[in-house]
Amino acid sequence: MKKRYAIVGLGYRGTYMFLEPMHKKYQEVAQLVALCDSNRGRAALARERTGLDLPIYTDYQQMLAEVDCDTVIVSTPDFTHHKVILASLRSGKDVICEKPMTIFDDKCREILAAEKETGKKVTVTFNCRFHPYMTKIKELVAKVGKTYSVELDWYLDTVHGADYFRRWHRYLKKSGGLLLHKSTHHFDVINWWLNSYPEEVSAFGTRRFYGPVRDKRGTRCLTCEYKDTCEFYWDIEEDPFYRQFYLEAEEEDNYIRDSCVFDESIDIYDSMAVNVKYQSGALLAYSLIAHSPYEGWNASISGTKGRMEVGEIYSGIGEDDGCNHIKVYDRSGAQINYDIPKLKGSHGGADDKLIRMLIKNDVEDDLGVLASSMDGAMSLLIGAAANLSIAENQKVKIKDLLKHPQG
Repeated sequence: MKKRYAIVGLGYRGTYMFLEPMHKKYQEVAQLVALCDSNRGRAALARERTGLDLPIYTDYQQMLAEVDCDTVIVSTPDFTHHKVILASLRSGKDVICEKPMTIFDDKCREILAAEKETGKKVTVTFNCRFHPYMTKIKELVAKVGKTYSVELDWYLDTVHGADYFRRWHRYLKKSGGLLLHKSTHHFDVINWWLNSYPEEVSAFGTRRFYGPVRDKRGTRCLTCEYKDTCEFYWDIEEDPFYRQFYLEAEEEDNYIRDSCVFDESIDIYDSMAVNVKYQSGALLAYSLIAHSPYEGWNASISGTKGRMEVGEIYSGIGEDDGCNHIKVYDRSGAQINYDIPKLKGSHGGADDKLIRMLIKNDVEDDLGVLASSMDGAMSLLIGAAANLSIAENQKVKIKDLLKHPQG
């Protein structure tokens, strides 16, 4: 019997990650029964892509009351995730949610409680876990023995990184900043590699590259008088998807997708450093910058038996030999190299693997790649604790964020 799905949130991620593959690849096991977006024009455009006579809604509460479905897929802006998740659980639906599960520690507690009360399940979509490279690291991490420390440096270039400062992600109250919206991927994969949850967090963050750092700036790229000289100019009209789903849909909700990255209202950090102590005793030193001249990451994992070094460059420098590489150094002085062929597709083929496991579920999950609500909680709580640590200049214990205020 086919499972029945409704999608809430039909921007780029909701459309390309869920709507299109479910409709094109998994019709034998999945049935789309409703689409919902706060912008009716965007929902209608998404429906056109399916060719199906699906009901569309702007109110997810109304959709939940009127539509019979098994699972609700949530791909709305981060600050609204908890609202849709809680309403869906309480209406008897399972939930698949884009990361982060929520940006609020109190709503995280509420979601975990509602999941227990209703008997329904929340699955969080961490596609990093499905990347063949990340999976191989998980398989090999035991070769360093008991893990003592992890260093992870992640750098976004000024194409990818800047884009977060154009859209709603630029506001802490809507995204939790990059430490929640972006880093939750990275924190989750570290939690997964270590098979341990975080215990204590301290952090620093600053914003000096984006925001009001130059006088020659406009309100948005489309109308900016400096578009011919600004290296951050982005043409929203060039891509048909962005033109239709955002620019031509503006009149309904006034959402501007190409806002200036130097706007004075931006309040998220562009440079961050985080230290985490794990329940296992392992330590994490993590950094993220959103203004690198090239994009990629480097990590090392050290333990009782040796050290593993991994990393990848996505853009800007170096030659791509078609493989990712893992170097393991043991304490006898030996070096073992592993080459993992790269796959094509969104996020190195990870998105295809993730949606297949979510919808078709015909692949064994020996490594526990499918993330639970608690996995989602433990990744977002590192980001929430880091933001609190930055704001209050103090260490933050994860158990304090998980604890009920009266508990």
